[in-house]
Amino acid sequence: MSDTEMTTVYIEDIEEGQTASFEKRLDEAAVRAFAEISGDHNPVHLDADFAATTRFGRPIVHGMLTASLISTVVGTRLPGMGSIYVSQTLRFKRPVFVGDVVRAEVTVREVHRSRRRVVLDTRCYVGETLVLEGEAVMLAPSREKSDA
Repeated sequence: MSDTEMTTVYIEDIEEGQTASFEKRLDEAAVRAFAEISGDHNPVHLDADFAATTRFGRPIVHGMLTASLISTVVGTRLPGMGSIYVSQTLRFKRPVFVGDVVRAEVTVREVHRSRRRVVLDTRCYVGETLVLEGEAVMLAPSREKSDA
C-alpha cells in the first residue's frame, strides 16, 4: 500500500490478531517541519552541535513525531478512514535518530463490537529495535452506523 492509499476496516470485519503497518524515513526536513508545526524547537532535535553534548551524541527525532506514525496506521489502514481516537498510551524505549526509517505497527488485541471500540497494541521499530510501544483505543466505523 502506498503512502496515499487509504482503507476502511469496519468494526464488523475486525478480528483479534489483525495487523497493519506504515513505514517512513524521518529525515531532517520532517523534523524541522514538525518543530514548526508543534512549536517544539528543543535543540536536541534541531542543533547538531547542541545534540553532540547530550547523552545521544546527535540529533534525535521528536518522540511525538515518531508516535504520529501510529496515527497514520490507525487513520488510514486499521481501522482506517472514519475511525476516531479515544485514547493512546506511549512508552518511549529508545531514541530515534534523524534519518532513521521508522515502522509503525498496530495489532488488534480486543474488539468490542457493541461499543464499536477496538483496542490495539501499538509499536514503532527502527530495523528490529523497538523504540516505542503503547496502546490505542479506537472508535471504528460501522457499516450499520454512518456517524463517528
